Amino acid sequence: MSSVPLLQSLQLERLEVNLFRGTTPQEAPRRRIYGGQVIAQALLAAYETVEERMCHSLHCYFIRPGDPSIPIVFEVDRSRDGGSFTTRRVVAVQHGQQIFNLAASFQAEETGRDHQVEMPPAPAFEDVPDDFAARMAERGAPETISPVGVPPIEMRTVGGPVGPGASATGTSQQVWFRAREPIGADRRMHDVIMAYSSDFSLLGTAVRAQGLNWKTPGLQAASLDHAMWFHRPTDFNEWHLYEQQSPSASGGRGFALGQIYRASDGALVASCAQEGLMRVRPT
Repeated sequence: MSSVPLLQSLQLERLEVNLFRGTTPQEAPRRRIYGGQVIAQALLAAYETVEERMCHSLHCYFIRPGDPSIPIVFEVDRSRDGGSFTTRRVVAVQHGQQIFNLAASFQAEETGRDHQVEMPPAPAFEDVPDDFAARMAERGAPETISPVGVPPIEMRTVGGPVGPGASATGTSQQVWFRAREPIGADRRMHDVIMAYSSDFSLLGTAVRAQGLNWKTPGLQAASLDHAMWFHRPTDFNEWHLYEQQSPSASGGRGFALGQIYRASDGALVASCAQEGLMRVRPT
């Protein structure tokens, strides 16, 4: 199946100094835009207004479902340019309404004290089969998960994804993942693609913890917010372990945390947190 390369699909058109336009490839019908796409494009829009500083954290809210049939306009607010830190706010707009907003902080590179928790034990990625296609089938609507025809991210879930008629036990899962296509030397794009990828499986950890799967009758699930911290530079063309836990579910919401470790040396390169809608309505 032909596809638009991921890097190309995320590119933005600059309309004005602080105004950008992004699109969703129209290779297949989709009901909504994959959340990671909007995170990635909003971060890229912010990066287009920042010089010589790297993102160390982002916090965002999903406000309305995105319409894949029309462009997204990204409005960047240059909140602050300080001596060491730069702050940006990005609002994504469709049909005259906000669908998403992001706040991100960027820092001039510096050295400092260093520590991290160790990467947890996990089966080697070579021993875990690629399950991106199975994961999309589990969701029952691949067009809502990936905006390109060929999966842009290689994903290998330890123990496999939870499909219809099966249920997981425990409140954690491990996923090996990396970008399928070469990203290049631009460090910013490695952050952007990692942010894109971080939304694929995190809420699913809370769904699994309840013994549910994406085809459970009456299940309503959608990302509400997403936060990410970039700890160390990395090459996202290498394999990374996404260690995920769901400490809590309550009030019709599921909460999940994730840590991303580089396989080659066990470095903790990023951490994530997400809360999502998680309801099971009577059928």
